[in-house]
Amino acid sequence: MLIALSCLLTTGCGYSLGTPVVPGVRSVHVPVFRSDSFRRDTDYLLTEAVQREIRTRGGYRLEEAATADTILTGKIVEVRKSPLSETRFDDPRELQVSLGAEVTWMDRRTGKVLIQQTFPLTSALMPQMSSVSMAPEVGQSFATAQQEAAKRLASSIADLMEIAW
Repeated sequence: MLIALSCLLTTGCGYSLGTPVVPGVRSVHVPVFRSDSFRRDTDYLLTEAVQREIRTRGGYRLEEAATADTILTGKIVEVRKSPLSETRFDDPRELQVSLGAEVTWMDRRTGKVLIQQTFPLTSALMPQMSSVSMAPEVGQSFATAQQEAAKRLASSIADLMEIAW
């Protein structure tokens, strides 16, 4: 009796099991992101991070463009490396690596844009910006900081692909 009552009370609360995916969408194609940056391989780094994040969350399958339900395209609009603190000789002690991207998720079958979002590098939208601090003095490199920034931005992009509950 108590179990039946609890089932009745919780069924109308909007809870669901599994990954919150867009209804009718089962697969996505993620081509290599375009980039206006002079930094090498940033486009491949972010593309791989986004694909890995989608695969890890398990809501959508990655497929080729011809068979995918949707296509997620992106463009890296800025890669920034800024000093946060300096030594007394003006050498950078701590740096910040930031990535900004424009992302469009389109239903290939209908041509409808599901999501279009820009992750700009502006102070007004700091929480949506992917930034990582690094300290060269202790052996941290730009490559590892850039990889971590790509991972964080990929997580934000994958968050957009889930429906809010």
